[in-house]
Amino acid sequence: MKKRKGIAVLLILILSLAVTACGDRYGVKEGESYIYCMNTDKTGLVKVAAKISGNSAIKKAESVIDEMKKPTNEIEYTQAIPEQVKLLDCALKGSILEINFSEEYYEVKSLDEKLMRAAIVQSLLQIDGIDAVSVRVEGEPLKDDEGNEVGLMNEDDIVDTTGSSLSSYQSDTLKLYFADQNGSKLVKQKVDVHYSSNVLKEKLIVEKLMQGPSEEGAYPTINPAANLLSVTTKDGICYVNFDSTFLISAYDVLPEITIYSIVDSLVEGTGVRQVQITINGESNAKYMEKVDLSQPLNEEQDWIAADNKE
Repeated sequence: MKKRKGIAVLLILILSLAVTACGDRYGVKEGESYIYCMNTDKTGLVKVAAKISGNSAIKKAESVIDEMKKPTNEIEYTQAIPEQVKLLDCALKGSILEINFSEEYYEVKSLDEKLMRAAIVQSLLQIDGIDAVSVRVEGEPLKDDEGNEVGLMNEDDIVDTTGSSLSSYQSDTLKLYFADQNGSKLVKQKVDVHYSSNVLKEKLIVEKLMQGPSEEGAYPTINPAANLLSVTTKDGICYVNFDSTFLISAYDVLPEITIYSIVDSLVEGTGVRQVQITINGESNAKYMEKVDLSQPLNEEQDWIAADNKE
């Protein structure tokens, strides 16, 4: 894309002589509220000061979207959401914000849409009470270029907002553990996946576990009504954060089978050493009043069926 550095320098000098309301927005001061806009070349995001109004998370979210749609004549950035893309409604379900856009959303070019989505998610997550964002278009879940539902998004999903990596995809084979017919042992299934490089592999594994097995001989372990709020890896520990619905079992399986389907799949599939499962960010919980979740858990192969061990 054609660069505009020379023009930018000249115009900045001119604009420095006349400070405008928009000019004050670039360069966020400590404690100021802000939104994300696209840089001029649409290769990354720029943090911009914004007045966010409202006395509830919903009202603040609506204010953020309004701010992100405002046209700008600034050199350093451009609005993240085109004016023709309308916000139809939004709802807060627990700590998950569901936003519903008009059909014009799908008219945004693919790479621009990825940046727009990143800007939306990062702008909304600064609001207290919002831990994850779900985007819908005309009431239907947002789908990516491959036709897959994008699902819940949080800061862990926005890996890179500065270039071509936003559009790259990779293939892999996941080894996932589900329940056997009796719900007392783990059985392994291999699943071929093609996914965006912006999606953490750890998060992908948990999402696939939540979807359940694709072949016969294995059974689901995780309540499908549960919401996955975030997945983060640090210092060899994978932190998997669910909402409280996770604690309610939907299947006739041992509590340990549900927990270690997650732990063993992540440890074997990603190289993390331990898995810490949290509920709404808190670790002081027991799954089905039996499995202590207060500490990170190690892989436990005793729960794996003998003919599934390598």
